[in-house]
Amino acid sequence: TIRFTPDMLRMWPAPNFGRPSAEWVAVGQSGYYILHTDNDAFSGAIGIPGGTPGIMAPYQERPRTYPLELKLAFDPKTQSRLFFPLLMAVGSGNEALGRRLMELNRTWTSLYRQTSDYYAHFFDRRLTTVTPDPRFDLAIRWAELAIDQAQVKYHDETGLVAGYYSSADSARPGFGWFFGRDTLYTLYAVHSYGDFELSRRAMEFLLRRQRADGKIMHEFSQTADLVDWNALPYFYAAADSTPLFVMTMFDYVEATGDLDFLRNHWDAVKNAYAFTRAHDSDGDGIYDNSEGTGWVESWQPTMPHQEVYLAALDQQSCGAMARLSALVNDSGLEKNAQDHADDIRGKLASEYFDKSRNFYAFSRNADGTLDHTATVFPSVAWWNGTLALSHAEAMISRWASDEFSTDWGIRDVGRNEPIYDPISYHQGSVWPLFTGWASLAEYRAGQPLAGYAHLMQNANLTFTQDAGAVTELLSGEYFQPFGRSSSHQLWSSAMVLTPALRGLFGVEADAPHHVLRVNPRLPATWDSAELRNVNVGGALFVLKFARKAGKLTVEASSDNPQVLCLNAAAACITPPAKSRRVEFDLPAVEIELPHDLPPIGSTTRQCKVISQTSSTRAMSFELEGQGGEAVEIALRVNQPPVQVSGASMSAGKLRIEFPSGEGYQRKSVKFTW
Repeated sequence: TIRFTPDMLRMWPAPNFGRPSAEWVAVGQSGYYILHTDNDAFSGAIGIPGGTPGIMAPYQERPRTYPLELKLAFDPKTQSRLFFPLLMAVGSGNEALGRRLMELNRTWTSLYRQTSDYYAHFFDRRLTTVTPDPRFDLAIRWAELAIDQAQVKYHDETGLVAGYYSSADSARPGFGWFFGRDTLYTLYAVHSYGDFELSRRAMEFLLRRQRADGKIMHEFSQTADLVDWNALPYFYAAADSTPLFVMTMFDYVEATGDLDFLRNHWDAVKNAYAFTRAHDSDGDGIYDNSEGTGWVESWQPTMPHQEVYLAALDQQSCGAMARLSALVNDSGLEKNAQDHADDIRGKLASEYFDKSRNFYAFSRNADGTLDHTATVFPSVAWWNGTLALSHAEAMISRWASDEFSTDWGIRDVGRNEPIYDPISYHQGSVWPLFTGWASLAEYRAGQPLAGYAHLMQNANLTFTQDAGAVTELLSGEYFQPFGRSSSHQLWSSAMVLTPALRGLFGVEADAPHHVLRVNPRLPATWDSAELRNVNVGGALFVLKFARKAGKLTVEASSDNPQVLCLNAAAACITPPAKSRRVEFDLPAVEIELPHDLPPIGSTTRQCKVISQTSSTRAMSFELEGQGGEAVEIALRVNQPPVQVSGASMSAGKLRIEFPSGEGYQRKSVKFTW
């Protein structure tokens, strides 16, 4: 007996029509329920082939909401190989709904086979990894699947929704809306694993909703066409989707070489760029928050005027616009955009950097004063790989320390700040999104150990809550996803892929010039690794990474001869070939920290690498661990003999004893050779 209480609720803000009442419609020895609401056009049908109704309370009974029942007779001896599908339909009219249910009963096996076949071949052309860490490889695959499952059909379009979570007794499901910035951050991951068709569909979904003045949408409900969506405050509420769109278009062209797609949408790209240039309320040449929120949707004591987050996006967007303009031979616009990019780059360093604190301010006020709150938001400056912030070493070290870094990700606000609140939305919680930003920034800024720690925190979250998906946000103080967190969050899964593929493996395509940039920073314990289906402009390659005699060799091979150069500084002009390779010198010493997540409810206690520096014959690490504790970590020596101070070496292990004291203590370890 399957007992249930029916609800029929359209996604908010569409109107709804009360609790449905049930009517049983017999079909032979079985049948189905029709669910009637107060609107005849919004009815439902539900049934299981072979199912019969349970007892429905007669109207004379005392008023009460009774559950419905579907009773199914099942003989395991004769029916153990049968499927009993739960069939549901929504629409109007008993007969029409009945026909839809009967049609589903005839066709569901075909739908099942299509789905099975789709996933059986899902990775035929999408990137996969083969490494010594099978759990990492599985997290990479699940991240791609989780993104793919966020595709939702809307009439004749397909867009990406931000995530999934139970709607409980509300008509507002957990971020089941189409979001602009969520989509655009995620498409960087999609470009890396090679699903270019998905990217085109997702971008065109946003472009169909681009405002006449060029602004890119923020969020859009699946029931937006049933209300006056423009009259609600959500459609264009945020400012960041617009510069992100220009950045993402450039990333798409870099990955695909698809200049036709760029030319077809060139006017839309120019309009988006023009919007950012036209909305600078204080005249300082930087796009600001006057046209919507940058990142934070609440802040203390007041909302920001110009976030460093938005300023960094504006700079990267201008740089992307310059490169796109060069590809379509618009030299005037190329110079205009590059001049703006150079101007903003300089102002970020001169106006946002606080020399007394060695940190970039959270935001700049209209009068030129700064909000000095220490946050993770400056990390987005490393997103495109074209900006970076000068004098950022101390800030990056603080991100790696326990001030920001928990054992499950990065807090958005440092825990020493007055506004720090570990269960807030914007002032101290942990988002895998920010963890991904920081991880990629750390890789690009020469701090791969911190980058790997944060990458693996995201990857391990794949198996923590909804298996295969990564949650939206967690407490900043205890390892626990929030009860209100969307457990399947689109960009959280993307933040497993982007720092892994562009950070750890360091792989980024320049398809218009037939170049693949490779800058790997493999973990110390990996002797080899492989990337399959690396897509460069539609051509697929296998990348094999192998250590030998102090060198790391990367070989790119393809089934058919292709024009491709590895790490070329200009357009590739070599003849087509099936294989090409590049070799890197390995550092004399490599270390690797454990990366398992702690038990649920834990506080932060794990060892952290705060910084690493190298010189000709030395390498130094600044580490942080619990006072009085000893930690053993993996050690690889590529250029023996090596001496160490501040720790001891033995059989591939490095033992570090931290000074006595309460909480985290620092220890410097130096290798010489």
